[in-house]
Amino acid sequence: MKKIIIASFILTCTATFAQVIIGGNGGTAPAGSKTAVLLEFEAGQNKGLILPYVRTLPTSPNVTPGTIILDASNQTKAKVKYYAPGNTTADANGWVDLSNNNEADISTVMLAQPVEVTEDTSSKAVIGATSSPVRGVLVLESTTKAMVLPHVASTDDVKDPAPGMMVYINKTGAKRLAVFNGTKWTYWAP
Repeated sequence: MKKIIIASFILTCTATFAQVIIGGNGGTAPAGSKTAVLLEFEAGQNKGLILPYVRTLPTSPNVTPGTIILDASNQTKAKVKYYAPGNTTADANGWVDLSNNNEADISTVMLAQPVEVTEDTSSKAVIGATSSPVRGVLVLESTTKAMVLPHVASTDDVKDPAPGMMVYINKTGAKRLAVFNGTKWTYWAP
């Protein structure tokens, strides 16, 4: 029932081009910045956003720059990656490793994931537009708005993190992006 309610909410927000706040009605963006946000998460939840697990890395032209996934093509060496062709740290296929060469064995977790999925590429949630040519499960379309990741004070506050989880650590002197590959958190600071 919760999935139906959430799907209905996202579809309603998509149709009206509204901002979406998951987990509450306040979010984490300051009141004066709300017009710059498409998607955000309620503060104080100590939860993260879980990326899609991908058994086969998509390749151009079937992937869009900015795509972020958990690469489970080798389940014993899973990594969080994002697609940035032309980036100096990208591999030959355009993927950048956000796990900082740390690999995770997620084979046990993958047992609970569907093995054969027939993807309906037209089935997706789009926020910020009525449609999008971009492939993805959740597509945020905007030239002026962004997504604000779930905020936590520390990754220690996230109980039982799942492989592919992303959070933003919002702590004085330690603000940074954190990604969990299934074994280890990797931290990215500006």
